[in-house]
Amino acid sequence: MGKGGGKGHTPREAPDNLKSTQLLSVIDAISEGPIEGPVNGLHSVLVNQTPVVDRDGNPNIHGVKVVYRVGEQEQTPLEGFESSGAETVLGVQVKHDNPVTRTITAANIDRLRFTFGVQSLVEANSKGDRNPTSVRLLIQIQRDGVWVTEKDITINGKTTTQYLASVMVNNLPPRPFGIRMSRVTADSTSDQLQNNTIWSSYTEIIDVRQRYPNTAVTGLQVESEQFGSQQVTRNYHLRGRIIQVPSNYDPVARTYSGIWDGTLKPAYSNNPAWCLWDMLTHPRYGMGQRIGAADVDRWALYAIGRYCDQMVPDGFGGTEPRMTFNAYLAQQRKAWDVLTDFCSAMRCMPVWNGQRLTFVQDRPSDTVWTYTRSNVVMPDEGTPFRYSFSARKDRHNAVEVNWTDPDNGWQTSTELVEDTVAISHYGRNLVKMDAFGCTSRGQAHRAGLWLIKTELLETQTVDFSVGAEGLRHVPGDVIEVCDEDYAGVSLGGRILSVDRDRRILTLDREITLPSSGTTLISLVDGEGLPVSVDVQSVTDGVQVQVSRIPDGVAEYSVWGLKLPTLRQRLFRCVAVRENDDGTYAITAVQHVPEKESIVDNGASFDPQPGTIHGTVPPAIQHLTTEILAEEGQYQVLARWDTPRVVKGVSFSLRLNVAAEDGSDRLVSSAGTPDTQYRFRGLTPGRYTLSVRAVNSQGQQGDPASTQFSISAPAAPSFIELTPGYFQITATPRQAVYDPTVQYEFWFSDAQITDIHQVENAARYLGTALYW
Repeated sequence: MGKGGGKGHTPREAPDNLKSTQLLSVIDAISEGPIEGPVNGLHSVLVNQTPVVDRDGNPNIHGVKVVYRVGEQEQTPLEGFESSGAETVLGVQVKHDNPVTRTITAANIDRLRFTFGVQSLVEANSKGDRNPTSVRLLIQIQRDGVWVTEKDITINGKTTTQYLASVMVNNLPPRPFGIRMSRVTADSTSDQLQNNTIWSSYTEIIDVRQRYPNTAVTGLQVESEQFGSQQVTRNYHLRGRIIQVPSNYDPVARTYSGIWDGTLKPAYSNNPAWCLWDMLTHPRYGMGQRIGAADVDRWALYAIGRYCDQMVPDGFGGTEPRMTFNAYLAQQRKAWDVLTDFCSAMRCMPVWNGQRLTFVQDRPSDTVWTYTRSNVVMPDEGTPFRYSFSARKDRHNAVEVNWTDPDNGWQTSTELVEDTVAISHYGRNLVKMDAFGCTSRGQAHRAGLWLIKTELLETQTVDFSVGAEGLRHVPGDVIEVCDEDYAGVSLGGRILSVDRDRRILTLDREITLPSSGTTLISLVDGEGLPVSVDVQSVTDGVQVQVSRIPDGVAEYSVWGLKLPTLRQRLFRCVAVRENDDGTYAITAVQHVPEKESIVDNGASFDPQPGTIHGTVPPAIQHLTTEILAEEGQYQVLARWDTPRVVKGVSFSLRLNVAAEDGSDRLVSSAGTPDTQYRFRGLTPGRYTLSVRAVNSQGQQGDPASTQFSISAPAAPSFIELTPGYFQITATPRQAVYDPTVQYEFWFSDAQITDIHQVENAARYLGTALYW
């Protein structure tokens, strides 16, 4: 009888007894100070995109300590953050035969913290039991060229996950010096023993209680085990810089009291005008070392700031300030780029007026001067006022606006703004823009709509010259142009005499009043400002009785007429240049004051004409081209129509072909009273055709353009052969049907190996159309 079998053994798993807890301790430098601070306490501190507490103050993340300073000059150090350190992450494996070495060069550190550990620490025996084990490491520092062991560490226990520990080394040698971590325990060569060691990081520590003057800082401590292997990110919802604002301004209610005396006070504000003032005048982070407060026009910024604070519809049934500014400048850039970005947030442009930096905002404003044929330089030939128009490609009707969305975690969102009427007329012309400092969807929409309406409504530019005595404005001012050549009626001139008792002005040319409506005449008062008064009657065409004569109106001063049937032609000056002969050249762009109501309040207006010559020439629509091949040459038949019929209108055509260098070369120009035109004798190439309407006074309407290409037809995709009675029918088949293509047929008894020799080696049978 044999022995019985042994008793079975159940493998045992010893419990893990190694557990590490790491505390993330970080100081974030937020911005230049002082700032207002968190918007809503700890709810405004987000760790991995999660608020530390909810809106009711209940913790979302436990074990978090947050301390902040707003960035004052004399602020106290952060409690619990008496030292600061720079951690260098290594994450390298330490093996017995391959110690890991690094060099320390920083001169002002006081201590080093070594963070190390094991990936796992467990040993399995032959019975399958998993038990604790140990591993030994040495931390060494090179002193006078000799490696000295500072810490002899043994990790004893069991863990199936990563375990990290830290030790501190004081009494550091002179810099530079080497640091090294060595493994004493032999490396494991079996899966039964898991004891890989790692050097996770080292931290260079400075023992100093730093105040961080003039810097807004936040200290945060949190146990990293709550986030596992995730990298811990921090975000803060703050009200930013305490800046200088007008002394009569309440930045919370956005109201102004009394008359401003020009003095300033510190307060938090996101009004873009005073954010710009802070950036321009601050000597530490702004431009204050190069430009002083006296060099910046604070009065212009005051007017701009009040305009920005006006309440407008927000698009969701409520109201909001017209413009606010919430930007975080984290990178150094060219001063001019930053300045123009700030200005773009409030529809203005910076202008140096010869004495100081001022700003011109695109908003309705008073006319500073009226220009007529009588107070500008008359050229030897042509008209004194020369007009040009923006190109069709520069008139966008759709905008993608990028803005910072609070409801999207303060990430970038895109607002699409379109002018559907313009798109239906001219096709979609899209542009992209960044709304700098914008955190409101309504403001982003208005920014995009303002760009569209500016490009669609303000399409004209005027150039003219004046003498030194006629230069009565600076860049940014709104001027009126009374051009009788353009309007078709007398709109301006000089006053020959003034009868104050009877309120009668004698003009230098005849005028005609319309049968209805109120006519105004613009006069220049004693302070050099234009003043408009009612015209009550006209005698003999030149004797004008007005409602009143302002003080200072003198003989030979300028007058300008405003008829109820014609649109007042306003322009904003953008450039003044001195000519060689002592005169000054003026460039101004069209100004449409109704644009503000269209953009901010959703108003709509029927535009008045600026001339009595019928209406402005109509736009071109439905422009098409048809390519024909007749009489051995290419022809193109162009057809179009207009949304309305206007008597006396002809059409101007320009045909350009793309040159090899990428430019366009004019091939042909023509004029016709018809709505179609045929171009003959064209060669292969890529063409662009532009058509615009022109009235009898030479005014040009909006153009339309189209492109087409003339090239050799493609070879047939295949030839279909159909046998018949003593015949074969050959039918070329096209991939894309083209009724204008003709085919030549050639026949040969022998196969032609080189298709280019067909004309020499085959017999010509004739041509035929494919259908």
